[in-house]
Amino acid sequence: MQLPANLDAVMMVQFYHDLKRDSASETVDTADMNRKILAALKPGGIYFVIDHNAEAGSGWRDASTLHRIDPATIKSEVTAAGFELVQDSTLLANPADDRKQSMRTEGLRGRTDQAVLVFRKPAR
Repeated sequence: MQLPANLDAVMMVQFYHDLKRDSASETVDTADMNRKILAALKPGGIYFVIDHNAEAGSGWRDASTLHRIDPATIKSEVTAAGFELVQDSTLLANPADDRKQSMRTEGLRGRTDQAVLVFRKPAR
């Protein structure tokens, strides 16, 4: 992945869960990707991630089947790259979603419980 330098922001909307697939040939090294995004951002730059929430503690387990990811996994991976978590918003939360069905389930699509995470590159 190549990005231009000195970016103000990078957005990833409902795609982080797709970065690791069942096949090794389809798997993205998310640690490397997050480091590259950090390097591309100017100091104070924003990395904005939205994705469908999986059950707490499930990690990447449901990424290929339910198209969901545990938001704690995203937070852990992105902060490990050097970002600060500045907002963990409930803007797209849906407590009625039990996180056990595919986000593509009829009647659930567009109504999943979603993480809205805002990370910042430290100003150093």
